[in-house]
Amino acid sequence: MALIAVLWMVAFLSITAMSITRSIRLETRAAALAWQEVQAEALGDGALQIALQTLTATPQTVSQMTQAEITYQGVTMQVEIMPLNGLVDINSAGPVLLERTFTVAGGLSEQAAQAAAQAVIEARNRRDAQGREQRFEAEEDLLQVPGFDYDLYARLAPLLTADLRGSGRVNPLAAPVEVLTILSGGNAAAAAQIAVGRNAGAVGVDTSSLDGSLIDNASTRTLRLQARVPLVDGTVVRVSRSVELSARTTDGAPWHTFRTSTNVEPLPRKTS
Repeated sequence: MALIAVLWMVAFLSITAMSITRSIRLETRAAALAWQEVQAEALGDGALQIALQTLTATPQTVSQMTQAEITYQGVTMQVEIMPLNGLVDINSAGPVLLERTFTVAGGLSEQAAQAAAQAVIEARNRRDAQGREQRFEAEEDLLQVPGFDYDLYARLAPLLTADLRGSGRVNPLAAPVEVLTILSGGNAAAAAQIAVGRNAGAVGVDTSSLDGSLIDNASTRTLRLQARVPLVDGTVVRVSRSVELSARTTDGAPWHTFRTSTNVEPLPRKTS
């Protein structure tokens, strides 16, 4: 009996030791990944600062999406500069654009999209105690609107902004292909063709396949910059900053950063 008890104790201690070892390995790996993300964020910020310095060297406004490769600290990163009027503004977009967005990008039925658009308009037009309209402060505020669950919000969020005070229409030269698909009524091929021509620097890109009532070619100094930072394991960290170029801050910087985010792109699935 004593021998059996000793064997059970040895087995228990072995299992405990294996669990502790596994936990230490996982924690070490998590710490290493966290450190890599911190480094990636610093590299991405450096690339975005270089891009911003280039932009502020000229008084011209930015009218279309541009992409460039920037090398910082020996790391080459893809940097995208997008005027925010290339997104759907939930504070000023009209019912037609909202309905089209919720149908094409959100996957809602026409009836559900109409109800969702009406709910958004009612929410943003609600007034506070001082009689001011309660605008959405961020895209996340949509989660407080009846009918918006997280799955719907996640599909829409990359295509929306709450940081503009414009016409409520979209600049197609600044819009990602998903927004172009909305403007074309779901015609993904036409949207892709416009995006390819624009990204190639073509002059006079044909946007006749888009709904003319929903587009506006105005330029803006309110931008979203995004750097894609590659890690050694193939992971890519996206560092995003939303800035206002015409606003000077108290520290003397020629731009104001009003929104930041950092996230990791999922690794592509391996196909057998």
